[in-house]
Amino acid sequence: MDALTDQPLAEGQKSAQRSRIANGSATLLGARDERSLYVRRMKEVIAEHVDDRGGLDAMSAAEKSLIRRVAVLTIELEKLETRFAEDETVGERTLDLYNRTAGNLGRILERLGLKRKEKAPRTIQGHLAAKRKQAAA
Repeated sequence: MDALTDQPLAEGQKSAQRSRIANGSATLLGARDERSLYVRRMKEVIAEHVDDRGGLDAMSAAEKSLIRRVAVLTIELEKLETRFAEDETVGERTLDLYNRTAGNLGRILERLGLKRKEKAPRTIQGHLAAKRKQAAA
């Protein structure tokens, strides 16, 4: 049923009351060029987090929204990291922006249920076994 006209929607017809993203006629963020590096990276980051959460069907709308924000912050942090690597003159303001963005990303990930996974301490025997395995490959 279309809320504007009170008429039933034909099969496959999109509702005028929903956004283009919600009704599926626009893709990620409504971007015009889905091939841009930014949009491709967004899709990668979103797909990784959606997979970690058990797929789109297992997620709430709030989780989907948070994951989009995680993707944006992740990409912006990656861009800043590239600036740090390429430009020795990056100043304190950029470092402050990086720190605040990383903190916000961490808080969103905590809301999504980020859990720290403890790794077993590395031993000499484990290190030597990994080196032997690497050399054999």
